[in-house]
Amino acid sequence: MQIVPVIPPEAAAHRDQQLRTAAQDLETTFLAEMLKSAGLGETRGAFGGGAGEDQFASFLLREQAAAMVRAGGIGLSETIFESLKERNDATPID
Repeated sequence: MQIVPVIPPEAAAHRDQQLRTAAQDLETTFLAEMLKSAGLGETRGAFGGGAGEDQFASFLLREQAAAMVRAGGIGLSETIFESLKERNDATPID
């Protein structure tokens, strides 16, 4: 016998926000890796920022990717969120 729990609206909204945040973090990580693979943030040569630029390039890529996600991203986070929510809602309590 499966029991379907009744979740208060506040708890459901909090859970959805946690799932959305996790999905956006995953899309941010994905986009940061894509930007890195595309060569964004690589040292430009003799007039680049030197060792300091190399040290902090990953932070810049991550923040650029996060800005892209906040602006709507590529839709990956919404797809992940819907999948996580569906999976979470379908999990019965035995």
